[in-house]
Amino acid sequence: MEPEGEGQESLGQESLGQDGAGEQITVRGIVQGVGFRPFVWRLAQRLALSGSVRNAGDAVVIHLGGPQAARAAFRAALAREAPPLARVEHVESRPAAPPEYGDFRILESGAGAVSVGIVPDIATCPACRAEIAEPAARRFRYPFTNCTDCGPRFSIVEGLPYDRPRTTMRGFPLCPDCRAEYENPADRRFHAQPIACPACGPRLSFLTPDGAAAVSGDAALEAAAAALRAGAILAVKGIGGFHIACDATDAAVVADLRRRKRRPAKPLAVMVADLDAARALSCVTREEAAALTDPSAPIVLLRRRADGPLAAPVAPGQSHVGLMLAYTPLHHLLLAAAGRPLVMTSANAANAPQVFRDDEVAPALAGIVDGILTHDRSIARRLEDGVVRVAAGRPRVMRRGRGQAPRPHHWPEDFEAAPPILALGSDLKSAACLSHGRKALLTHHLGDLDTPAVEEEFALALADYARVFAHAPQAVAVDLHPGYRATAFGTAFAARHGLPLLAIQHHHAHIAATLAENGWRRDAGPVVGMALDGLGLGEDGTLWGAEVLVCDYADSRRAARLTPIPLAGGDAASREPWRVLLAHLDRALGPDGWTQADLPPGLFDGKPLATVRAMIAKGLNAPLASSAGRLFDAMAALLSLAPDRLSFEGEAAMALEAAADGIDAAPYPFALAGRDGLPELDPAPLWRAALADRAAGIPASVCAARFHVGVAEAFADLAARVAGEQGLSTVALSGGVFQNARLLEGVTARLAARGLAVLLPAEVPANDGGLAFGQAAIAAARLLRAEGR
Repeated sequence: MEPEGEGQESLGQESLGQDGAGEQITVRGIVQGVGFRPFVWRLAQRLALSGSVRNAGDAVVIHLGGPQAARAAFRAALAREAPPLARVEHVESRPAAPPEYGDFRILESGAGAVSVGIVPDIATCPACRAEIAEPAARRFRYPFTNCTDCGPRFSIVEGLPYDRPRTTMRGFPLCPDCRAEYENPADRRFHAQPIACPACGPRLSFLTPDGAAAVSGDAALEAAAAALRAGAILAVKGIGGFHIACDATDAAVVADLRRRKRRPAKPLAVMVADLDAARALSCVTREEAAALTDPSAPIVLLRRRADGPLAAPVAPGQSHVGLMLAYTPLHHLLLAAAGRPLVMTSANAANAPQVFRDDEVAPALAGIVDGILTHDRSIARRLEDGVVRVAAGRPRVMRRGRGQAPRPHHWPEDFEAAPPILALGSDLKSAACLSHGRKALLTHHLGDLDTPAVEEEFALALADYARVFAHAPQAVAVDLHPGYRATAFGTAFAARHGLPLLAIQHHHAHIAATLAENGWRRDAGPVVGMALDGLGLGEDGTLWGAEVLVCDYADSRRAARLTPIPLAGGDAASREPWRVLLAHLDRALGPDGWTQADLPPGLFDGKPLATVRAMIAKGLNAPLASSAGRLFDAMAALLSLAPDRLSFEGEAAMALEAAADGIDAAPYPFALAGRDGLPELDPAPLWRAALADRAAGIPASVCAARFHVGVAEAFADLAARVAGEQGLSTVALSGGVFQNARLLEGVTARLAARGLAVLLPAEVPANDGGLAFGQAAIAAARLLRAEGR
C-alpha cells in the first residue's frame, strides 16, 4: 500500500510563484541508489532550470532556479516520472535564494539524519543482461555487471549516505572507462555505486573444497559449470550469501545433497534462467509470472508439472516447488553454461546460519560441497532469498529476504508522533522491527533462535541495523512469553539502556501486523481478528493458537477459540504429530471409544501410549493448547502423511495441503460449544467423520480436502458470528497457518460472502516473521494513548 501523502507538496510562501526566485525542494522516500539524482538532472535539463541536487541522509535536496512555470512543472514531474525503483513519499518546497550558477549540477552527498532510504538488492535489468551476452560489449560475460537500475544495494551498504566509499566496493578503484560512465549524468551508470568492469571490478575464483585456489576469471565459471554438469555439489557466492548448487534434474545428486546436508524432506529451491524455463517446470499464472519477474526476484511457490524434468527429491511429496529466476549476471552465466535448472539452497550445515563470510565457507561446508565458486566482493550482511506465494489474488510474502528488505512500510498518519521503538518478534522465523513515527522497517529473516550461532547472528544483525539506520529506540516491545530467547534479549536490552519494556500478546501482535500493513487507523475502532498458528502464550497463561479476537491496536480480548487439547510432552508434541492425534482422539471419542484397528496400520506401533495418557491424566508436562497448527499435524498423522518425528516445522501441514490440492469435497463437521462463557469450535465431529471415512476406504486426498473445507467454513462462520454480535464489519487474518493458500482463500471467500470486509497480510509475513511489525504497532499505539494523543 502506498503511503498517505505520496508526492504531495508543501509549497510555502507565494515567492515560489515568482520568476527569478529560487527554491529548495526536499524529496523523501526510496530515492537513493535508484538513479534519482540523474533523473533530477535530466528533468532540469529538459526544463532549462538551474541549480543542484545532492543526497542528504535519506532525502534528496534540490536547489532550483528559473521561471516559475518551469519549476512548477518540475515539481509535478518528480513523483509522476520518478525512476521505476524509486518511491517518492513526500515533496516539500520552500523559498530559497536563487542558485549562484546558471547550469544544473549534481553535488556530492551531504550530511543529514538517516532513516530507511536504502533500496533493496535488485535483479539484473534487461539492458545489463543484453550487455553480458554481446561479444562486442566491454562487459561481455562479466559476472558483476550492473547499472543504476539493477545490482547489489543493501547487501554491500555499510553506511549512509549511499555512496561507494560506504560500500564493500570501496576497495575497487574505478578504471578510466568506468569513471567516465560514473560521472556522466546522461549515462545509465551515473553514480551507480557498484559499477565495475573486467578491468577494475571483482573477479571470480573457483576453489577446492578446502578453500585452495584453483582457477580464476572466466575459467572459474567454466570449471564450476563443468563440475555441475558432472554431478558435483558446489557452494556458489551470491548477493546475500552462499548457496549450495547442484543439478536439479538428477535425482541421485539431489538425494546426495540431502544426505550431506542432513535435510531429509524440506523442499529445496530451484533457480532457472528465465520465465520460459520456469514454465517448463511448473504451471505459472499471470500473477505468479509477475512475482517471478519482480525486481526483488523472490522464490515463488509454483505448482510443479508432473511430467517436468525436476528430480522428485527436490520437493518430495509436494504439489508445489519453489522456483526463482537468475537475479545476478553470475547466475545467468552459470545457468547458461550448466545448461539445466540448478538447486540453489542456502549454504549451511543443519541448524546453522547461512554462510556469507568468505573465511567461513570452507570450514562450514566441509563434507557438503565438492568445490566453491566465489569472488572478492565482500557481503556486508547475510540476506537469504525471499519467499512468496500467490494466494487470494496477489503475492504474499512468506519469508522476507534479499530483494525485499530494507524497504520500509508506512503506518497510518495517526502514528506520526510515535517514538522510536525496537520490537524483537519471536524465536521462530525471527525478524525485528525498527519504527519511528509512521515509518516501520521490518528486518529480513534472521533465522530461528534455537542455536547459539543464530542467537549471536541475531544480536549482530540488530546492531547492524541500528548503526546503518541511526535508530535509537525509546521503548522495546517483546512477546509475552518469558521463555523466548527474543524476549530475553529484549528484556536485557531495555534494562541495559533504561528503556520501557512492553510485553505484547502473540496473537494480538499477529492481527495488529495485518491492521498496520493495511493502513487501519488507530481511531478506526476494533475489528474481529482471526489468528491461526502453532502456539503462543495467552493472556491467561495458557497456550493459544486458534483464536478469534476483538481488537484494535491498543487492546484485545479473546472472543472464541478452538477447543484445547493437552500437548503431551510439551514441545515434543510439536515435533511428533502422533502425540497430538492421540490427544484429539481420546478427547473426541474417549480412550475406550476407538482402537488401533480404526487407524492406518502401524500408526501407533511402538509408541508409549500408556505413558502419554498417564501424563495427560496427571497434567504432567501436558499443557492445554488451542492450536490450529497442531490440529493440522494431527490430521496429517491420521492420513499417514506425517512421519513419526518431523524434520522441519510445517512438514505435516504442507503434506496435508499437497494431498488436498485440486480436490473438491464436502466439509468435515465441527460442533459449536462453550466453556466459561467462551465459544469454542469442537472438532470431535470431525474426528468421528474422518475415522468413518478411513474405515470406508475413502482416499487420504479426499479426507485432506474435506478437512480443509471444514476448517475454513467453521472458522469463517465463527468469526462472522462474533462480528455480528459485536456490530463489526471487518475481519483481519494472520498467523502461520494462513500460509496455507487453500485455507486462506476458503476463509476469505466465505467471510466475503457473509458481507464482511477482510484484511489480509501480503508484504508482511503472516507467520512469526511479521510478528515484530505488529508488536511495534501495538507498542506505538499504547505509548501514544498514554501521552493522550
